[in-house]
Amino acid sequence: MAVGFAPVKSEKEKPRAKKPKLTPINEIQNNLSSYFSDIKDPRIKRTKKHLLKDILVIAILAVIAGAEGWEDIENYGIAKQQWLEEFLELPYGIPSDDTFRRVFERIDPLALENSLTKWIQELIPSLEQEIVPNDGKCLRGSYDRNQGLKALHLVTAWAAQQSLVLGQIKVEDHSNEITAIPALLELIDISGVIVTRNAMGTQTEIVRLIHQKKADYVLTLKSNHPTLHSQVQKWFDAARAKNFQGITVSHDRRVEKGHHRTEKRLVWAVPVSEFGGLYKQEQWLGLQSIVMIERTRSSRGINLPTQSTFIYRPCQPMLMFLD
Repeated sequence: MAVGFAPVKSEKEKPRAKKPKLTPINEIQNNLSSYFSDIKDPRIKRTKKHLLKDILVIAILAVIAGAEGWEDIENYGIAKQQWLEEFLELPYGIPSDDTFRRVFERIDPLALENSLTKWIQELIPSLEQEIVPNDGKCLRGSYDRNQGLKALHLVTAWAAQQSLVLGQIKVEDHSNEITAIPALLELIDISGVIVTRNAMGTQTEIVRLIHQKKADYVLTLKSNHPTLHSQVQKWFDAARAKNFQGITVSHDRRVEKGHHRTEKRLVWAVPVSEFGGLYKQEQWLGLQSIVMIERTRSSRGINLPTQSTFIYRPCQPMLMFLD
């Protein structure tokens, strides 16, 4: 990062992005059911007709294919029965929608989540240098006024290049994302990845965990850390006033267009050593650089300037282009 941005290449010079290596379908078929062998079957033995692993595999594949309810899952199984019989036992054919519902109402969700996480990590042999955004969202329509249930709030880790959710965890009632983020990071293997997070996740304990798990980070610095934010902001204002003379700095400019909007980004990245010591710098383990991004968004002719500051432990110059 400190050595500067990589030169911007023309369209002809840009190397083609390497496609992620895909796991062969026959390998997925043979291994999928094995990941659910440790899940305890909640049903009474004498009432069992269908194997638990068959029920779980059909449901998972159906949801991946877009199923939104128990009847959708049953219909998927019926439509794909000939293919499913190649790697599932299905002694009594496809379970009914009620069977799927009853099993999932009683199964241990944590055990299922752990099995799914292991399976996903098997599909992606390496996440080295993968950008993994970490964000929280409320699930629309998940609240229930009659029962006094609040909307479900989830924190998700997303593998950007793979377009795959690596893990999710529920934010407990009367809590917030700050407590859920460490639990999610403990759940998944993030070694070698680049974790990105908004200002809520810019916490020294979260940085300590990321550093401990041998990952890199890009975190937004805002006024929830007023002293550090003010110090960095004043430093950049002074440095820009003298055009960064005598300062090691990387600079780049990007323009993106889409959805009737044009966004221009000016990016400055400075090694942390240039600051001569930051407020409680020792608490930000692995910190190497500070980035400031000035964005001007033009929407239908109206300019909307914004500014962001990032702190990060860099891995590749590509981090410079994140906002």
